[in-house]
Amino acid sequence: MAGHHHHDTSTLSGKNLLLTILLNLGITLAQLIGGFISGSLALLSDAVHNFSDVLALLISYVANWLSTKKEQNLDKTFGYKRAEIIAAFFNAATLIIVAIILGIEAIKRFYNPTEIASNIVIILALVGITGNGLSVVFLKKDAQHNLNMKSAYLHLLADLLTSVAVFVGGVLMKYYHIFWIDALLTLLISIYLIYMSWRIFIDALKILMLFAPEHIIIKDIETAILQIPGIRNIHHVHVWQLNDRDTHFEAHIEFKKNIKLSEFDVICERIEQLLRDQFRIQHSNLQPEYDRDDTKEFIIQD
Repeated sequence: MAGHHHHDTSTLSGKNLLLTILLNLGITLAQLIGGFISGSLALLSDAVHNFSDVLALLISYVANWLSTKKEQNLDKTFGYKRAEIIAAFFNAATLIIVAIILGIEAIKRFYNPTEIASNIVIILALVGITGNGLSVVFLKKDAQHNLNMKSAYLHLLADLLTSVAVFVGGVLMKYYHIFWIDALLTLLISIYLIYMSWRIFIDALKILMLFAPEHIIIKDIETAILQIPGIRNIHHVHVWQLNDRDTHFEAHIEFKKNIKLSEFDVICERIEQLLRDQFRIQHSNLQPEYDRDDTKEFIIQD
C-alpha cells in the first residue's frame, strides 16, 4: 500500500531567461567579431564561452518550460520533471569541455604570443561586463533553489568574471605591452570554469544515477521508523531524488502482528509525516508485510 504526497512548487518564470539569452547572443556576436579583428585569444575564448552560454540558456529555458507542463500520463508517469536535471548535467558537462579546449589553446599561445589590438579588447570587455552583470542579477534569485537555474546562473557569473579578466588584460596590454597576459588569462579562465561547473556536474549526475540525497542518513530513517510500536523490521529500502526538489522513498515494513488494513493506514500516515518532517522526503511508497518469507536486508542487492 502506498502513500503519495504532491509537493507543489512555484513555476519559474522564463522571462528572465529570455532576456539573458538575447543579451548573451548580442555579446557573443560582438566579441566574436572583435576577437578576430584584434587577434585576442582571450576575447575569442570569451566569445566561445558566451556562445556556449546561449545554448545552455536555451536548454535551461526549454527544460524550465517542460518542467511546468502537466504531462503525466500512462507513458510518462513522472511527466517532464527530470528535464531540468538533464539540462543542468548537459550544461555543466559542456562548460567543462569548453574550458579544457580553451586551456589547451592558451598553453599553445604561451609559446607563440602575438600583438593584440587592446582598444577593441577593452571596449568589448566592458560590453561583456555590462551584459553579463545584468544577466546575473536577473537569475540570482531563482538560482538559489533550482539546480537548472543555478547551472545557467553560474554560466553567466563565469562570463561576468571572464569579462572582468579580459578587461584587465586589455589594460595591461595597452599600457604595458604585456601580450602574454592574454594567454595567461585564458588559462586562468579555463581553470575557473572547470571549478565552477564540477559541483553541478556531480550533483546532477548523482540525481540521474538515483543516489540518495547527501542530506539524508538512511540508517537514521531505519532508527526512527523502528521506534514506532508494532513494527518489527524495515527492509528493501530505496531513497532517490526525482529532481532537486522531490525526494522519494520506498520500503517494505514488517509488522509484529497481523494487523488490519485500517491500522496500517494509521501507521502509514505516521511514517509519511515522520519522513516529511525529519528527512524532507515528499513522496513515500510503503509495502506492509507479516510473517513473509523473504530477504530482510535493509538494502537489497536487486
